[in-house]
Amino acid sequence: MNKPLMTKATAVWLVDNTTLSFKQIADFCGLHELEVQGIADGDVAAGVKGFDPITNNQLTQDEIDAAEKNPAHKLKLKFNAAATGEEKRRGPRYTPLSKRQDRPASILWLVKFHPELTDAQIGKLVGTTKPTIQAIRERTHWNIQNIQPIDPVALGLCKQTELDAAVQKAAAKKAREGESMSDDERRKLLSTEQSLTADPEPKIPTAISGLETFTLSGDDEDEEKKEKVFDADTLFNLPDDESGSDDEQP
Repeated sequence: MNKPLMTKATAVWLVDNTTLSFKQIADFCGLHELEVQGIADGDVAAGVKGFDPITNNQLTQDEIDAAEKNPAHKLKLKFNAAATGEEKRRGPRYTPLSKRQDRPASILWLVKFHPELTDAQIGKLVGTTKPTIQAIRERTHWNIQNIQPIDPVALGLCKQTELDAAVQKAAAKKAREGESMSDDERRKLLSTEQSLTADPEPKIPTAISGLETFTLSGDDEDEEKKEKVFDADTLFNLPDDESGSDDEQP
């Protein structure tokens, strides 16, 4: 429920100028009923000047009259067309002064490891501007040589759930546009929970050493053994010398 401006000062004015019940005033101003009773007794909001909700376009006299006649009637804030949409308007994310110097490192991390994120998404995550993001993307930032990429979640600039949601949104957008993604891009688009439960990827050997040693199998191995089997007689027995038998005398 929307509340009036200067709730405590409005409650002071309603207590002093109307016969509304404490509960009606408390519900309208967003206060506790005992606090409104304390205002009436002079124990709370001493010295606070009353704020007229009628002249300030927050209540109508007809609404007050209807509430005074019916104690169960709840006061309704006067509709103000100029205030429509004010609740949805949000400014850039506030970043504490102590962490603002860490924003370039977070931007570089997001640009490097999540290139699918748009400048608007990065700006919303870490609370920065598009010119700064563009300067880091193009490596024209004045301090680019000294910036090291750091996870914005580790720096406390955003929550892991917010980062996962932005990554998933970027993945859905790419899927709608029909863009092909590499395995590395798909792995980057996984959320933290999905990446932890995913199967380990097979590793490709970096060297081919040892491939020259192999084992023969089947018939090839038998043939190899047969080639290496030698007969001792063929190695050590010399051929018969026919001339030697003629030289012998009886």
